[in-house]
Amino acid sequence: MKWFTRIIQGILIIAFLMSGFVKLSGNTQMLHDFKEVYGYSKSMMYTIGSFEVIGAIGLLVGYWKLILGKLASVGLAIIMVGAVFTHLHAGQGMSVAMVPFVLLVLTLIVLFSRGGKLK
Repeated sequence: MKWFTRIIQGILIIAFLMSGFVKLSGNTQMLHDFKEVYGYSKSMMYTIGSFEVIGAIGLLVGYWKLILGKLASVGLAIIMVGAVFTHLHAGQGMSVAMVPFVLLVLTLIVLFSRGGKLK
């Protein structure tokens, strides 16, 4: 079970680094979606992107310091709950909200595992 959790953690690190850097790069499509589709500001996009990158780094450090991995999982889970809500509220449906929902489930698996063993 330890390796299962670590693999999930690695997938999450890659996913949140990529997602965060796309937001931080000021990608025009992402900026359009944040402003026009979701009704959020440009600074909100940069804030969420920063939190995703910081969370990914926290998950990486969590390989050695378990508590940091847990804290990062909590923060990323909160962001993913917001992402699912945002997609559904914008009328995009569950098909678009599925990616953040799956990431939410994976972060919860990492959060509720204890040193590779589920409680």
